[in-house]
Amino acid sequence: MCCEARTLAGGATTGLSCKQIIEPREGRSRSIRMSSTHLSLHYHIVFGTKNHEPLIQPSWGGKLHAYLGGIIRTANGIAESVGGVSDHVHLLIGLRATHRLADVLRELKAVSSGWVHHEIGIREFAWQEGYGAFTVSASQREAVRHYIEQQAEHHRTRTFREEYLELLRRSGVEFDERYL
Repeated sequence: MCCEARTLAGGATTGLSCKQIIEPREGRSRSIRMSSTHLSLHYHIVFGTKNHEPLIQPSWGGKLHAYLGGIIRTANGIAESVGGVSDHVHLLIGLRATHRLADVLRELKAVSSGWVHHEIGIREFAWQEGYGAFTVSASQREAVRHYIEQQAEHHRTRTFREEYLELLRRSGVEFDERYL
């Protein structure tokens, strides 16, 4: 390891600057530096309307989904897919390491509720207090995207509760059914 002090104008030093020198087989030296941070932080988010009321109507549900995606993008996240039915929504999102999931969800729900109040005119609209958040591997993103796009089809034969219980069980999340 090679270290040297850097001197600034006026004689002050900045401390030590170090780099590791490795001798490759060809006899040339090269410098090894810390690489960038690389992440794949994708989440399948699910949350419902307060008391699971079927308030989201087909006439404006698509606009709500687009608005939810816009909130995620404004927060410097990636909205890969947003969908849902009358009583809940699903999002497939990518977040940065600096995001805190609870903060993102709190903002997403607060801002989107305000949008429904002002733009749609449903003053009693609210989201449930909690949410489900499930990590998604790169190999499963397309399957989750397809799942979200097919929500109307899924809910012809299954309730939100049945779907949510299955997501919790498949993901290995412990839960108490009294609080769902």
